[in-house]
Amino acid sequence: MRSMVRIAASLGLASVLSGVYAISTVTRAGRYLYTADGNRFYIKGVAYQEQGSVIADASNSFLEPSTYIDPLANGSACQRDLPYLQQLGVNTVRVYSVDSTQNHDTCMQLFSSANIYTIIDLSLPVNGSIDRNSPTWTTNLLDLYLGTINTFSKYDNVLAYNVGNEVVIQPNGTGAATFVKAAARDIKAYLKSIKSPALVGYAAIDGEADWIVPLANYLSCDPSGSGSGDSAIDLFGLNNYEWCGDSTFEASYAGTEGEFAGYNVPAYFSEFGCITAGTPRPWTEVSALFSSEMSPVWSGGIAFSYFPASSVQGQFGMVNISSDGTTVTTGQDFDNLKTEYGQAEPPNSPSQSSAGSTSYPSCPAQNSTFLASTQLPPTPSLSACTCLENNLGCQFTPTTSNYTAIVGALLDYGCSLLGQAGGTCNDISGNGTTGQYGLVSQCDPTVMLSYVMSEYYGATNDNPESCSFGGNGTVNAKASAAATAAATSCLSTATGTSVPSLPSGVSTTTPSSASTSSGPQSGASSVVGDPKALFGVSVLVVTGIISGLATVL
Repeated sequence: MRSMVRIAASLGLASVLSGVYAISTVTRAGRYLYTADGNRFYIKGVAYQEQGSVIADASNSFLEPSTYIDPLANGSACQRDLPYLQQLGVNTVRVYSVDSTQNHDTCMQLFSSANIYTIIDLSLPVNGSIDRNSPTWTTNLLDLYLGTINTFSKYDNVLAYNVGNEVVIQPNGTGAATFVKAAARDIKAYLKSIKSPALVGYAAIDGEADWIVPLANYLSCDPSGSGSGDSAIDLFGLNNYEWCGDSTFEASYAGTEGEFAGYNVPAYFSEFGCITAGTPRPWTEVSALFSSEMSPVWSGGIAFSYFPASSVQGQFGMVNISSDGTTVTTGQDFDNLKTEYGQAEPPNSPSQSSAGSTSYPSCPAQNSTFLASTQLPPTPSLSACTCLENNLGCQFTPTTSNYTAIVGALLDYGCSLLGQAGGTCNDISGNGTTGQYGLVSQCDPTVMLSYVMSEYYGATNDNPESCSFGGNGTVNAKASAAATAAATSCLSTATGTSVPSLPSGVSTTTPSSASTSSGPQSGASSVVGDPKALFGVSVLVVTGIISGLATVL
């Protein structure tokens, strides 16, 4: 191992920051990626995100972090790391969580000037993503994703935005794919409306072919059967760890290559790099991944991970950072990847002119291992949900500022009471297997709760005590109709698809001063001025139960 101190002057970082930065736009032709000069583009990348806090318990079998550190908001850290990323020879970094309220100019300009693209996941840990156990596609998530895009749209080196990472992890959870596909549809429409060249992607866990291949095909298919790509992802990522040690193409990749041989959109390994306890990774899979054997299907991959990261498989990481954040110490994993990436020479074929156009086939049929319906949730409408909230007879007015912590329990309680009164919570539930979505299922959880409270309030003849919910509800004297009537009035025209837009009053500019904060970020989005923007559907246990989509881990 060797220790090296950042020497910014040796790389001319000051001139990089002060100069005009421009990077070639990557576009898609057929099932491949190309730069503006017509050359085939392969993702030669590394995962670039320090790990947040991890709480190990039975409900977190993957050891997923509950907080995050935005690596693109720390300009000094990007200056520190850029020489090492250049030594590795990477052209792309994948970032899993970013804070749209921060300034990212320094990092993004540094990377652009160094010809390094970014793949940015739009989700945030715990409360800012599509929950695999009780999936929904709601106004708060849409606005959160749009807020991140709004922050990064001014940069020229965003290659793609991922709408999800490992949302579906096994066959009985494949119904959640309908919500992922709806997210891809709406984000794709928004990017088109702002004339952004960024691609829309998804990163999938690896799994058995009988469900992972249909999942990939579903995300890139056309539910209407008319050959449209409006709801299809542009870029499919597979988190693949099949190659361990000094394996071979035949032993580790031949099966996967065959399974995706006819795939219709660009694909890459969104993570790779199997670890073996006590043994540095040789990264010999790089020569296979960038070879003529795999280039007909795959356009490179992302090595995991630049920073140390703990997982159920063990300890990942290529470097260590000193406690004061100034010094990078590289390991053997770093050296081996540097060597392998340096030797990678993928074929520059097919030519862009012969790549053809992308086709979008009909979607795979449902079966015992693939459950996703071709009926997708509607585009969430903030204006319609706001209309409903304003016209409900009983409104959620929490007694605590940390109301995100109580909504789930109150929803469970409210649905239980409503059931006892002869009602149901069907209006707030969505089912990705049957393709049925309640009118209110597109609204954020606080609006859903107000709706359930109002339904119960009405079922008890507008008894004020029925609106209390432990002091968390208030009767709305201005309401003039029952909850179901208000929902029909406000939401009946919000059941289809539309081009999303930023909420009224949201600025389309980002902060002008660069941030150097390196601590865990709260993840609050500038697109909404309160915690609703981060209201995760993880609180909607009741929705998962109603829809029958609860995944057994």
